[in-house]
Amino acid sequence: MTKIHSYDEALQTLSDGSVRLHFDAFADIDWDNPAYAIDRNDPRWVLPEAHPLGAHPWYRSLPQDRQIEIGLWSIAQMMKVGLHFENLLIRGLMQYVFSLPNGDPEYRYVTHEATEETHHTQMFQEFVNRSGVDAPGIRRWVKWAPIQAVVPAIATTFPEFFFTMVLGGEEPIDHAQKMILRSGWDMHPLVQRIVSIHVAEEARHISFAHRYLTERSDAMGVVRKGLLAVLTPLTYRLMCDMILVPDRASCRELGIPRQVVKEVHWSSPEGRQMLSETFSDLRMLADDIGLRGRFARPLWKALGIDGRPSRFRGEVHERGSHGHGTSSKAA
Repeated sequence: MTKIHSYDEALQTLSDGSVRLHFDAFADIDWDNPAYAIDRNDPRWVLPEAHPLGAHPWYRSLPQDRQIEIGLWSIAQMMKVGLHFENLLIRGLMQYVFSLPNGDPEYRYVTHEATEETHHTQMFQEFVNRSGVDAPGIRRWVKWAPIQAVVPAIATTFPEFFFTMVLGGEEPIDHAQKMILRSGWDMHPLVQRIVSIHVAEEARHISFAHRYLTERSDAMGVVRKGLLAVLTPLTYRLMCDMILVPDRASCRELGIPRQVVKEVHWSSPEGRQMLSETFSDLRMLADDIGLRGRFARPLWKALGIDGRPSRFRGEVHERGSHGHGTSSKAA
């Protein structure tokens, strides 16, 4: 079987999966179910110790009403950030497929993905609306129109970099949500439903981006590949911070000390471990396609995202390894 046929078959499998298992933001979530009602005094909004901030002694020492306030804000903010990121992603995907030739199997899968991402933005916004939290979402500078215009342009001029940015946004969100699902947290059932839907469909989206970059890596050329090798760790770290680290204005509004934010993201041993673990799968991909050579590798280390790569996508690394230890099962 030739490489191109293998890639086409992978696209067909992903497209078939989108037909068999997909969700509608309003048909598949019973928003008016009394069990899904959002009570701003509900103790289930207290963040679990599996959450980076939820494990911090400062947060654990707060009275319950403050823990609830910060917890509900954190969940709403996670969803608003996800909404903004996926909005930009959709625009890039639509620009990417605009000029694809007739018969290209990427067209079908990529438009499936864009459809699914649209439903994600709807369910995220509906949660934010019902929460009563005025979550700001992604950093203010990203909302600047010229910055937003760059994303669709990159999708056509340097698509390998565009799908690197896609992974830079999707992997941190996916990693954080899987940690929460595995934690045994008695979370609000509406959050459980939304996160479960998102994780299920993002598995396809992440799989496609991995496969796309693997398929394109050999044909990039020395200069293009060298540029991507430098941009990749910079992009991953920047996007991880944009998505997971609350901005200064929000911290001031919620009364979260700046030192606490720094310890959680990423100066404490636990924070450094989480940062490293977040990129285990992406280190594996970068190794596989030749983006972590001897010139690029020090940059990964300097940015705090180095460590042992996963042996397979979705591998769960045991705690205490700081990205270098043993591993357990697949996610």
